[in-house]
Amino acid sequence: MIPHLSERALILAPHGRDAEIAASMLTEAGLRSQTCDGVLALVRELEQGAGFALLAEEGLRTADLHPLAAWLQGQPEWSDFPFVLLTQRGGGLERNPSAQRFLHTLGNVTFLERPFHPTTLISLAQSALRGRRRQYDARARLEELHRGAEKYRSLFESIEAGFCIIEMIFDDAGKPVDYKFVEANPAFERQTRLKDAVGKSMRQMVPGHEQHWFDLYGKVALTGESIRFEDQADALGGYWYDVYALRVGDPSARQVAVLFNDITGRRKMEAALRESEERLRGLNETLEERVAERSRELEAAQEALRQSQKLEAMGQLTGGVAHDFNNLLTPIVGSLDLLQRRGLGTERERRLIDGAVQSADRAKMLVQRLLAFARRQPLQVKAIDLGGLMKDMVDLVSSTSGPRVKVELTLADDLPPARADANQIEMALLNLAVNARDAMPEGGTLSIGATVESVASQNMMGLPNGHYIRLFVADTGVGMDEETMAKAVEPFFTTKGVGQGTGLGLSMVHGLAAQLGGGLSIESAVGRGTTINLWLPISQAPLEKAEPVPEIEFSGSHRGTALVVDDEDLVRASTAHMLSELGYQVLEASCAEDALKVLHAPSGVDLLVTDHLMPGLSGTDLAKQAKHLKPDMRILVISGYAETKGISPDLPRLTKPFKQNDLAASLAHL
Repeated sequence: MIPHLSERALILAPHGRDAEIAASMLTEAGLRSQTCDGVLALVRELEQGAGFALLAEEGLRTADLHPLAAWLQGQPEWSDFPFVLLTQRGGGLERNPSAQRFLHTLGNVTFLERPFHPTTLISLAQSALRGRRRQYDARARLEELHRGAEKYRSLFESIEAGFCIIEMIFDDAGKPVDYKFVEANPAFERQTRLKDAVGKSMRQMVPGHEQHWFDLYGKVALTGESIRFEDQADALGGYWYDVYALRVGDPSARQVAVLFNDITGRRKMEAALRESEERLRGLNETLEERVAERSRELEAAQEALRQSQKLEAMGQLTGGVAHDFNNLLTPIVGSLDLLQRRGLGTERERRLIDGAVQSADRAKMLVQRLLAFARRQPLQVKAIDLGGLMKDMVDLVSSTSGPRVKVELTLADDLPPARADANQIEMALLNLAVNARDAMPEGGTLSIGATVESVASQNMMGLPNGHYIRLFVADTGVGMDEETMAKAVEPFFTTKGVGQGTGLGLSMVHGLAAQLGGGLSIESAVGRGTTINLWLPISQAPLEKAEPVPEIEFSGSHRGTALVVDDEDLVRASTAHMLSELGYQVLEASCAEDALKVLHAPSGVDLLVTDHLMPGLSGTDLAKQAKHLKPDMRILVISGYAETKGISPDLPRLTKPFKQNDLAASLAHL
């Protein structure tokens, strides 16, 4: 219905000047009107909206009223459309039997006998409009009621507590003997394990249900006094419930609303606690010893909890530090890359620049380790040739291990592809090799290899049963005792001297295994060496064929206009400079809100390069609005956290820090 048409008058008087005269009268009274030339035209206008209709009897006698009747039949529940029917002299309902037909068809109709005074017509028109306005008010109230009902239904469906409305059934003596389920939310089924309960009775579903439940609910239904209690339902499997019951609706309906929660776990814990207390009371002779033992167990549990909380806080802190470090590294890496590519300075200065680039790359590797520990490093997971990767790593492992360590490689035949990140596996293998070398100060044998093995469903790593690739690094060094093995994967735990190790190596490998859906196990004994096993899932996808890296052309030609958005000034300036060298005219914005102002202006932006996490709107939110404004715009999201959470999968992304080659390669794939 169109709002500005909702109070107009529709006139159907095809013969004579009735339509013209009526329209003139209504206009003088300040009422809008629309003349229709037939029933079909009338129905079309009714669908657009109207306050009432003025019909001439002779225009309906021979007309097909089925379309009008169908429209009236399809009115919403709040609508009873009013009609004013003009009849001939002596054509009232009591003297004109044919008018009965129109009354039956039109329903809400008022008869106006001709000739009539203009005041009479205007009075009837205004009366019909007042009635129509009341119908519009009723529509608004009904819509509000529907919205309220939808909110109630949403709450009803989403709460975790079980909820049902039951109708009590009493026998002739007034004793509650059963109840029928009127309503039940989804949590009802989860809490009671009773399926499709609505419409069924409790005795029908659980014949052995205890009588005291019926007595409690029957009392609530009869007295109206709400009740809260805890009780066990043996017939439902021995579960305990915390129940709140109250009477609802008309008291004569004897309906009770029941809100409940399964507290079986809590009651079992309370029972176990009571049993423990009774056992302690019964053992007075050894009371002090047992109390001391329990105290030690509690202290151990509290210490484990503190360590767990410390580890979680450390992971969050590490991820945040790594994010900030990525932001700091981005302009450093970009500037050094620029100096290195341009070959500025003397030979000595160029050597210093090369050394700075290497240091920046090592810092970037440290950030990757920190992010792997914090589980915020995005893995480029795909099918990899683990055997080929390890063969390529043998020389590096050998040179890293030194001349006193013999390196042996053992690979199973027909090794399937592993589902992993090649770069991260290389880093993990190198870390494990360095640890193995340090465990053999007098030299020894370092064995690395990979085999396919099965893991049973019950294993210390908690892996699902199935086949895995076991990558192992074994040494013949000093080995570890049980206490050292228990702490080996803890972050920053190291057995090396001060300044000789960060304690992140093995914890990083452990975090990597968890990210890949695998696990890590340690086998060691003092004086007999150590074997670290990295269990990797087997890839179901085939190996990808290596694609040649496209040659990036650095050109001064104009490639378009780029908008760079980042709240870090140095990062934004570095990125803008890279884009300028790639041939773009660059605009800058420090936040998404400022960027939107630029996009709304006639700036002709072709490329949007935006940081992901910023104050206010995120980069993803900005990208969505930018796509809406300019669907053809190319967009690249840059993230310092290097995690995909919160970034739309269809948005290209680049991880900080990056060089100009990295940026150019990402832009080439847009």
